[in-house]
Amino acid sequence: ASLAAYGLVVFDETPDARRAAGLYVSLAVLGEAFLLMALVLLAQSVPTGSSLITDAVASLAQSPWRGYALAFLILAFGLKIGLFPFHVWMPLTYSAAPIAAAAVLSGSAVKVGVIGFIRFLPFETAMPVWGDVLAIVGVLSAYYGVLVGITQSNPKTILAYSSVSQMGLLAAIFGMGLSAGDQSAPLVAAFSAVFHVLVKGGLFLALGVVAPMRRGIWLVLVPAAILALGLGGLPLTGGALAKSLAKPVLGDGAIGVLASLAAVGSTLLMLHFLRRMWENSNEVDTLGARAVWLLTAIAAIILPWLLYPDVTDAPLEDALALKEIWSALWPVALGALLSLALWRWGEALPRIPAGDLLETDAGAVRAMRAVGAAMERTDKFLRPWP
Repeated sequence: ASLAAYGLVVFDETPDARRAAGLYVSLAVLGEAFLLMALVLLAQSVPTGSSLITDAVASLAQSPWRGYALAFLILAFGLKIGLFPFHVWMPLTYSAAPIAAAAVLSGSAVKVGVIGFIRFLPFETAMPVWGDVLAIVGVLSAYYGVLVGITQSNPKTILAYSSVSQMGLLAAIFGMGLSAGDQSAPLVAAFSAVFHVLVKGGLFLALGVVAPMRRGIWLVLVPAAILALGLGGLPLTGGALAKSLAKPVLGDGAIGVLASLAAVGSTLLMLHFLRRMWENSNEVDTLGARAVWLLTAIAAIILPWLLYPDVTDAPLEDALALKEIWSALWPVALGALLSLALWRWGEALPRIPAGDLLETDAGAVRAMRAVGAAMERTDKFLRPWP
């Protein structure tokens, strides 16, 4: 899935697209290398020699290589979902790809890493150390995505940093589930991921129809606002349902509190996106694009409510209780207040380029290239050995 997406990134064949595609493939191959090492260690952990994933994961807790295997799994799938500091491919890739391709990349391709975490992490066994590491990196990514995202002006880049933030919150769910041995974590994360697939794909598609569609503009802006604010947990949206399901997994400790407060940042970033979406348009609107956009928006609004009873035993009325509505509303309200300050003083923020770490530390990039060249030379030297 990762390598096949190269064509989506490089489609326009501009210099930016080629650069983004090269970086994307480089990191995709690095992720595959991490994953291959993890799979070898997982296979070695099965005493019966079985090659079934379920047997390998079940045997991981007793494996002498479990720490290494978990480290490589987190590196591999964390890279694929864009956790800090491996997130740098996301803003460059989403900005360079056409809108339809970016919708696929952000909505579906990134979820390969989510599926990997669900299939390969041993949630039936508590592993506090590695679970806490994953949760901390996830929360760091959640806040980092917001802080860099509000400095961006390209709406596609803003959506990319929003994905960094949202995937960070999913990683926090996985981390806390692994830390406590909570087997409900995969299902909760899957519910959130389904919502994110539809919302993020829909918001990218909205960029292609918002400005050209002068008549009936509210048919784009109103659903887009509902989807965008749903990522912040707007009451009665799938985002609010996802956050209520995640609370028991995240717990009442520091990670749980920080994850709840991240909704404020998500709202702030999404309001920033809506403003930039109104100001920018660079693709041609068609009737087909409008139809796909509206179908995606409707699915993102309705589908979470249809899936909710299958994810939890709690009655649907609990999600409509005033306590739950208030719990979801105040972070959105606070984020809206902060957005007013951002609109008033946002121009004073530093202009961080897309791909932040790659652009701000050219010395590190040159050092990595030198290391890569040295590894190539070493490989050529060692290869002829019998």
